[in-house]
Amino acid sequence: MAVTLRESNIERLKEQDFDVLIVGGGINGAVSAAALAGRGVRVALIDKDDFASGVSSNSSNLAWGGIKYLESHEYLLVNKLCKSRNELMRAYPSTVKEIRFFTTIQRGFRFWSFFVFLGSVLYWLMGRCKTRAPRYLSAETIEQAEPEINTSKAAGGLEYSDCYLYDNDARFVFGFIRQSLSYGCIAANYVSSQQAQFDGQQWATTARDEVTGEQFTIRSRVVINACGPWVDQRNRETGIETSHRHLFSKGVHLIVDQITDNRRVLTFFASDGRLFFLIPMGPKTCIGTTDTQVDAPEVEVTPEDREFVLSNVNALLDLDRPLTAADVIAERVGVRPLAIQGEGGEADWVQLSRKHEIEVDRERSHLSIFGGKLTDCLNVGNEVVDLVQSLGIDVPEPQGRWYGEPPLELRDEFMLQARRMKLDDLTDPTSPEPLSERFWRRYGASAFELLEAIREDKREAELLIRSAEYTRCEIELAARREMIVKLEDFMRRRSKIELVIRTEEILASPGLREACNLLFGDSAEQRYREYVDSISTANTITAEATAAQA
Repeated sequence: MAVTLRESNIERLKEQDFDVLIVGGGINGAVSAAALAGRGVRVALIDKDDFASGVSSNSSNLAWGGIKYLESHEYLLVNKLCKSRNELMRAYPSTVKEIRFFTTIQRGFRFWSFFVFLGSVLYWLMGRCKTRAPRYLSAETIEQAEPEINTSKAAGGLEYSDCYLYDNDARFVFGFIRQSLSYGCIAANYVSSQQAQFDGQQWATTARDEVTGEQFTIRSRVVINACGPWVDQRNRETGIETSHRHLFSKGVHLIVDQITDNRRVLTFFASDGRLFFLIPMGPKTCIGTTDTQVDAPEVEVTPEDREFVLSNVNALLDLDRPLTAADVIAERVGVRPLAIQGEGGEADWVQLSRKHEIEVDRERSHLSIFGGKLTDCLNVGNEVVDLVQSLGIDVPEPQGRWYGEPPLELRDEFMLQARRMKLDDLTDPTSPEPLSERFWRRYGASAFELLEAIREDKREAELLIRSAEYTRCEIELAARREMIVKLEDFMRRRSKIELVIRTEEILASPGLREACNLLFGDSAEQRYREYVDSISTANTITAEATAAQA
């Protein structure tokens, strides 16, 4: 069997010396790698699990400017996040899209509904008017526009704009890693950092290939700790002291069949005072989130979490029948790593922001990235480059372009070729968008490879898993370029198949085994059995918890 991209990268990790080693492949690590590699720095990146397998694959899939931070008067933060959101919209027009937020204010809320609307006008102005203007909604208007909303206690509401990710958060994060690879970054998933020592000039990090068990040393002049909620733990292991640390807030989302076919986010204030969303996710609706203080990054969905989300959505909507645990297709759970300075274990979760902090240990050439959110990711990348340069690392191309979709001219050429070969005639009738648009959004310039495959054999455009919107040629491309080690990597992170299709439907799909063969070749049966066993175990645990709750 041919050597995979991951295997060849692990050999390079052993052989080369690097300017920077990044530990952690979530959003902070991904943008750090893309920014450094895009500007000519020799960079390596490792993650103990799959890329974006933690917090970065369990978000609300929103790129928003932080309207809720107006209440805590963090105007500079809102201004910064709005600028970042606008830049993401400009740089990723196929992926980061404007969407309307339809907000209902209940009578007795801590602010008068029209006052909240005025806040949305300020928010729009701070966003440089780059989105559609907000508008005030009466209870009657809300009822007419969204009959599913329970307006019996509504004082009024508002409609304003922010952004969401058309695919999913993990896919967006992997896009930065894929871009960093194109610029020379050597990245590998399922490679853990065991220990690290600094000799005054260079770091020697002992790494372990979690697939084979082999240990080896990665040498770099600088180390960046981008481990998300595990930043504090890794700093303790390497003896790095910082003034910041993390508190953790658990967030849970439940995914159900589509509640409303209007392409807008329904927004409320939950019983704990936090913003509560119903977010479009393809043919499904993602609802949540919870906000519970926890002591560690390892979390799971509890019966209490499900009850909180379901009771809130049933109270806020006027459904034909209440949603129950049996309606849940998939669950998402992760922690928000909230950066704080000093000691103290309690915080007001409604008020505490997700702003990031980067601490530098100059004596040991070490960076620690605390907190952060997807919207602010481009700022993290740029700040990391400046800080690495301040540690004496040469940045050969300081103005290098490191993010964004390929130039418009290349997109036009792709669309021309797609039209000439009548690609969109091959689109599945149930798909919400043509193949050409979907290919370009997901793969950019690499989508030309898909055109070539379909020219040679039109069967390459067939969907392997019904309703999944992934064709045979896409899975072949993923096998070559996306370092998929486990079937879950593809089903939940490179795609959102697991999030929008029920488990029993996935397992019943005759195309699942073929997809596994394309991804894993000789080890396909082993990976298939691992996947089936893992989701069967997860379903059993969920069913037992649901039964206990009932």
